[in-house]
Amino acid sequence: SNLIGMGVVPLQFPAGESWKSLGLDGTEIISITGLEQLNEGVTPKTVRVVAEPSEFSPAGKETVEFDATVRIDTPGEADYYRNGGILQYV
Repeated sequence: SNLIGMGVVPLQFPAGESWKSLGLDGTEIISITGLEQLNEGVTPKTVRVVAEPSEFSPAGKETVEFDATVRIDTPGEADYYRNGGILQYV
């Protein structure tokens, strides 16, 4: 709820996965698709995450793709996120 209040979407790794098991190191460029459904009044259960190597990634690093669980758990949280956070909502 705190992240959503600040306009940040909380995502959860798939069961049994972590940043380490997926080979993520923080140098990737992250793209998230599927959040657009929030603009239509629907809160998606999962979104597609693509982590592509950046200029700072080690040589030979490969793109990683996975589905992450969206942790927007209530309609109120969806409204806060849709408006960029609780301050903008109010």
